[in-house]
Amino acid sequence: MNHRHRKVLQAIFAHPVSNNLAFKDVVSVLEELGGEVENKTGNRIGVKLNGHSAAFSHAHHDLPLEEVLQVKKFLLTCGIDPAEYPA
Repeated sequence: MNHRHRKVLQAIFAHPVSNNLAFKDVVSVLEELGGEVENKTGNRIGVKLNGHSAAFSHAHHDLPLEEVLQVKKFLLTCGIDPAEYPA
């Protein structure tokens, strides 16, 4: 995982929650973590990671706050610990 991916991952888990994360950067991190990302109907993407799956709304630019929280919850469910990927 490169430095940019680690910075985005840390921003997902940051407190207060970051609301300026680019959608494509978050998708790139999910793929880097081993997630399978596929486009779904209705402007959504599906992600499978570590035996878990989730669907997220496709944002054109920055992810809304609610989506960042959903991605964070999904990563925690998948057993991703941001401490393992220091920025």
